[in-house]
Amino acid sequence: MHARVLSSAILGIDAYEVEIEANLTPRPAPKFIIVGLPEGAVKESKERVIAAVKNSDFRYPSKRTVVNLAPADIRKEGSTFDLPIAIGVLAALGEVKSTFLDKIWLLGELSLDGSLRPIRGALPIAICAAQTGVKGIILPKDNAKEAAVADGVKVAGATTLTEVVSILNGEKDIESTKVDLEELFRESLNYGVDFEDVRGQEAVKRALEVAAAGGHNVILIGPPGSGKTMLAKRLPTILPHLTLSEALETTKIHSVAGLLHVDSGIIATRPFRLPHHTISDAGLIGGGHIPKPGEGSLAHHGGLFLDEFAEFKKNVLEVMRQPMESGQVTISRAAMSVTYPANFQLVAATNPCPCGYATDPNNDCTCSQQMIQKYMNRISGPLLDRIDLHIDVPTVPFSDLTEKPAGEKSDSIRKRVGKARKVQLDRFAAEKGMYCNAHMETSEIQRFCKINEGGRTLLKTAMDKLGLSARAYDRILKVSRTIADLEGQKDIQPQHLSESIQYRSLDRQLWM
Repeated sequence: MHARVLSSAILGIDAYEVEIEANLTPRPAPKFIIVGLPEGAVKESKERVIAAVKNSDFRYPSKRTVVNLAPADIRKEGSTFDLPIAIGVLAALGEVKSTFLDKIWLLGELSLDGSLRPIRGALPIAICAAQTGVKGIILPKDNAKEAAVADGVKVAGATTLTEVVSILNGEKDIESTKVDLEELFRESLNYGVDFEDVRGQEAVKRALEVAAAGGHNVILIGPPGSGKTMLAKRLPTILPHLTLSEALETTKIHSVAGLLHVDSGIIATRPFRLPHHTISDAGLIGGGHIPKPGEGSLAHHGGLFLDEFAEFKKNVLEVMRQPMESGQVTISRAAMSVTYPANFQLVAATNPCPCGYATDPNNDCTCSQQMIQKYMNRISGPLLDRIDLHIDVPTVPFSDLTEKPAGEKSDSIRKRVGKARKVQLDRFAAEKGMYCNAHMETSEIQRFCKINEGGRTLLKTAMDKLGLSARAYDRILKVSRTIADLEGQKDIQPQHLSESIQYRSLDRQLWM
């Protein structure tokens, strides 16, 4: 007795088809075997499948059962194969008609009572199904809304193994799940925070607007309680809204990681991740025996906020250099190599010294100059090279907290940022993979960031007087280009350079 069922599995953030064969024979002794490089959760499927089949009032004879997962040279992990294995066994027993088994994909984790539990990666699987030409997919009802976001494939959500058997035998009509993407976006487009909540700190808010407009990485330096975290959390609210393609890619990553809420269907707001400074390098960029996406990938198309930046382990910070440069993370293992997108905007925050009060006029700093230098040197030069804006965040005066009106709304700031981003999209239309000023390399800087004689004189004076390092030169020009874009100026003017220069505090002799 033999049956063939189709399913799918995840590799990285993309899916591929898996063919599941079930073969039942009376000899030798009864046994349930799964082959095709199954990992732990897949090996345990046999116990869940047998219990679910029996508790769903189907007969399960004492036969030798061999289940093959093809392609057999790729490791399979997760509980996605419970349902297709159960259907394969039942089809081999003649309990399920084979009419639709070669036209649809089956996915789902089984409880012992035969009910279906949600799985990871429903969206990338549905997208792959549409691209492969599959007629439809049957999966747990909790995943139906997410999978229905994919266009071009019918999605049916089921709650029990018995219901799936009824659908396949034609005893119950398939009810396709449909979603309105525009409505989903409207329902999900809520950040919960706004820049109007921030009183005072006008200079810092201006710097964050520049960072958002040019896609620049930024570090905030200030004493405890100055509002660094509050300001950083509001950066995504002034970034341009996610496009549909960006939202789908972001949702795929969160789906694979098992972080997508069953009611959301799609992520409509830019993600903002806040890992603790005790995180490991694998937790930050991804890893594990079976590679999983890390915080950098979960922040794709959004922001990655590293608070207490100087407290992170040095090896953890250094592994970020590759994704900050290339926008992706490649994780290689003996059995496989996967690539996760990780195009995030870094927002770091740190105290200026170990005690935190080196720049606070209201508190005495207890650190020596040597201690301050050692503390700031925890942030390496190559990593600092990839951060365009260094912003001093002063303590907020009491009068600003009590007397100043609410700040400007994020919506109005986002409109200015959007106009500047449109200018950059037009500028880099012919440049592959480049859509904001932060992505410019030396050749693009030379083409698009030309300055006049007055600007050159100003920049030379600043580098000499303030002790700016050579690595600050390109960063100043890139940020100046963004400031000019915000003001609708075709050429970089001296005032744009002046503003950009003040955003390089960590390059000055005070810290170096």
